[in-house]
Amino acid sequence: MAKTNPMQQVAIEKVTINVGVGEGGAKLENAINVLKKVVGRTPVKTMTTKRIPDFGVRPNTVIGCKLTLRGEAAEKFLKRALAAAENTVRETSFDNEGNFAFGIKEYIDLPDVKYDPSLGIIGMDVCVTLKRPGYRVKWRRMRPAKVGLHHRVSREDAMEFAKRFGAKISSREEGKEEE
Repeated sequence: MAKTNPMQQVAIEKVTINVGVGEGGAKLENAINVLKKVVGRTPVKTMTTKRIPDFGVRPNTVIGCKLTLRGEAAEKFLKRALAAAENTVRETSFDNEGNFAFGIKEYIDLPDVKYDPSLGIIGMDVCVTLKRPGYRVKWRRMRPAKVGLHHRVSREDAMEFAKRFGAKISSREEGKEEE
């Protein structure tokens, strides 16, 4: 068995859970309560930055909430979220920077979560950001540098990482799964 370079190991940088409701008020409060119930942490509200008259959206209007998980909490939630998505992630959900995202149609699909009639049915988006050790050079304050091309997480690396969590990658055009 070949040894792998520890600097080449792909890891989770963060998992972001987003619930967009499109308006404030009772729907937004329900979405916040759903994230509190599912994750056990308080989410932050997200605001619009642009004006979109066709949708009736004004700048600085609260339209959703999000929550960011890192470390062990991110890994635990990712396992639960993949189970809710039937351990299937589409091939088109992976970008060229090594990130992937998928949706959960109803929060009750998550294991160990019961339906609450006062909250209704609310779905969420799960975005996973991957990294390798050494990515700090991109964000450090003193002498920031670019991450080398061979050190970046590629789309294929992200797919292999998702398979470690038991995810099946499905291709859209053929409708079959790759294992």
